[in-house]
Amino acid sequence: MVMKNYPPQFKADAVALYGSRPEATIRQVAADLGINPETLRNWVRVAGASRPRGRRAEVPAEPPTPLEAENAALRKKVRELEEEREILRKAAKYFAGETRW
Repeated sequence: MVMKNYPPQFKADAVALYGSRPEATIRQVAADLGINPETLRNWVRVAGASRPRGRRAEVPAEPPTPLEAENAALRKKVRELEEEREILRKAAKYFAGETRW
């Protein structure tokens, strides 16, 4: 697994985004940003950011703006394409090794 280094400003913005969306889970925010949920969870812990616990249903979820929806769709597509590329890379490596005597 490759360790990614994120700039401090990105980390701070991610934690702030999580804090500003009380209806969203860490998993949802991490998916929107295209990062691992555990990475965001660690950043939130380090920052000491907390949200009041309670029912999430109290705050009605706002529908995403067209730009947010498009960004989420594009992030999902990028993840899918990266997975496909990784599978093809592994397959090519496997078959290249199989042809050698």
